[in-house]
Amino acid sequence: MTDLSRHIQATPLADTHEHLGKEKDYLEGEPDVLQDIFGNYVTSDLAVAGAAPEAVQRLTDSKDPDIAGRFRGIQDAWERCRFTGYGEASRLIARHAYGIEEITPECLAAAQARKQPPRPGDRLRILKDIANLDHVQVDDFCWPCRPDESGPGFFFYDISWAGFSNGDFGPRDAEAIRQEAGVEVRDIASLREAIAGLFARYAPCAIAVKSQHAYSRTLRWEEREDGEAEKVLIKRLNGEDVTESERLCLGDWCWARGVEMTIDHDIPFKLHTGYYAGYGRMPMDYIRCGNLSSLLARYPQARFVLMHISYPYNPELVALAKHYPNVYADMCWAWSIDPYSACDFVRRIIHTAPSNKLFVFGGDTFWPNASVAYAMQARHWLTRALQGEVDDGLLTETEAMSLATHLMIRNQEECFRLPEKRAYNIEQAGRP
Repeated sequence: MTDLSRHIQATPLADTHEHLGKEKDYLEGEPDVLQDIFGNYVTSDLAVAGAAPEAVQRLTDSKDPDIAGRFRGIQDAWERCRFTGYGEASRLIARHAYGIEEITPECLAAAQARKQPPRPGDRLRILKDIANLDHVQVDDFCWPCRPDESGPGFFFYDISWAGFSNGDFGPRDAEAIRQEAGVEVRDIASLREAIAGLFARYAPCAIAVKSQHAYSRTLRWEEREDGEAEKVLIKRLNGEDVTESERLCLGDWCWARGVEMTIDHDIPFKLHTGYYAGYGRMPMDYIRCGNLSSLLARYPQARFVLMHISYPYNPELVALAKHYPNVYADMCWAWSIDPYSACDFVRRIIHTAPSNKLFVFGGDTFWPNASVAYAMQARHWLTRALQGEVDDGLLTETEAMSLATHLMIRNQEECFRLPEKRAYNIEQAGRP
């Protein structure tokens, strides 16, 4: 190993994006061996490689005790995709969590027989001690953000804004926000008040706001007047159908109010850009980060974290990070989507945009062992990228090591105000 590779292995990683369940969820619903190894993005590769949908579904059905039979249903497809980025992550989980060097039906059945039930604290231990993560930021698809008693200085949560940005606000959402913010939404003014109340309650604890509405609408944004948005809101509250253009109108209005709240509360706004999870549907024009230009220019005081390197529109993100002071590029999930492109992205952006603009890791997973594997994958490919810079004479090894520290942890500490958030959550968790 070189000094650079040792440094990258030893430096704790800031994990800017996960979908992990909380401690109770982990203890009560720990995955079986097949869910743990394959219950992430590789199921999409299996389907694209020709596995029958019912076989993929059975693979991760823990109610079926036939471990070997469940794997045999997708075994041919696994051989076709084991070397993809997703496949690499699955092989890392198998090797390092279960001691499986070659995934076979027999090895998987034996691993399940050896599997021990989880113990309190295992989730934190795996992520902190084995994955060597400094902290994790979790999108658990909801508004509430409270200190996590199982690790208040380690687990941080995003306020979910996808429903608002989609323009999907309806009667059930009105009731939910009434319970959370104490405001009955009847018109656009009361919705604005309710949004402010939601942030007043949860933003002090929240690490960021997160929206993945690119899965269901374009990332293009337009300024919307209160009056036009209110007309759509009233229709939604009355249970009436709205047109696509009306939905986008209300979504843009709500999206902007969320951005304004992040400015007021000094937290970043995370946006899914680029590639979709799953398979079989991906309207390419929805997902390109260049669609965000009008929003980025309209709110220069906001901090926008654009996720997943906007794959396959990587060059657009490099350009945005270079041009806009308020844009940060997040490599969460990118190492497993396309490790070679992710490696190339690192090398291109460090010669194009200021070095504080890049965050190199987020697992984007649901289970701790998957986070370990994705962290290993990120360290390996980051080492490859920076070693390439050293080998080409573009950086000294000392410069590469210093840069790695910033990309792995220092940039995130600054953007997310991590020391203050950590102190606040620990203090709040200690209150009776």
